[in-house]
Amino acid sequence: MFIDTHAHLNFREFGDEIPEVIKRAEIVEVKQIINIGSNFDTSKKSVELASEYQNLFASVGIHPIHLASDIVETAKFDGKEYSFKTRKEDFNYEKFFELAKSSNKVVAIGETGLDYFRINENNNFQFSINNFQSNSNDSILKTKQIQKKVFEEHIRLAEELGLPLILHCRGSEDNLYDAYDDMLNIIENCKLKTENFPKGVIHCFGGNLDQAKEFIKFGFYIGFTGIVTFKNATELQNIAREIPLNKILIETDCPFLAPVPYRGKRNEPAYVVEVARKIAELKNISIDEVESVTTQNAKNLFKI
Repeated sequence: MFIDTHAHLNFREFGDEIPEVIKRAEIVEVKQIINIGSNFDTSKKSVELASEYQNLFASVGIHPIHLASDIVETAKFDGKEYSFKTRKEDFNYEKFFELAKSSNKVVAIGETGLDYFRINENNNFQFSINNFQSNSNDSILKTKQIQKKVFEEHIRLAEELGLPLILHCRGSEDNLYDAYDDMLNIIENCKLKTENFPKGVIHCFGGNLDQAKEFIKFGFYIGFTGIVTFKNATELQNIAREIPLNKILIETDCPFLAPVPYRGKRNEPAYVVEVARKIAELKNISIDEVESVTTQNAKNLFKI
């Protein structure tokens, strides 16, 4: 069986189609799905769906873009454009702690991390983490300080609960790798302070090969989405070739990033098989081997 380790069936794009989407996944042997929270509401929805469907699990956390109120994200599926403006939200440690403890179907903390892609001088960020105040007058630097602080709080939460981390990382428009360097520095510094640093996955990896190897040294898996099937994703494809299969997870990030041959359509968990197929091709191994090893990797990390 396959496991989609990063899905968003809790997003509005799926509406009331979730039972049909799950059935289509089961037909192609995608038997388990981890729904990822991106703010408190979607985290709560993930927990609710996990209690309703036996083969769904949940992760809870705040995506870094939800720390701002004026970032607009867009996506196009089946010729239809979807857009949303982020709703500024506190990271309330106690609320997320209680939500994570409310169900044994919560298997991770996240997605959390760093996202420098949309930040600019006009972003309006919330300063509400343990009365933390940025000490910078530069708005871009201030934004990064806030994201880093919230990321560290998620690490603390994962450590306290004994759960792995699901990490999001996206570099700035003029430097694809800067956020990955910052994330590695934070992980290294936090790891020095504890003997129980959580493991996790760098979801939808977009760093370079050296960075991937560093994350693996720190006990993280590398997550591959449909991007690895894109014709122009040569660097990512080389990373998939080079890193060990026992350090790889497969995921959709649905409804986004549908793989070839479904590119341009709304993504869904059934399509994670195409990610596995591409990794098998890149490594010159059977898809059965990719299925077996990546499924065991997911079970080892998420204890499912």
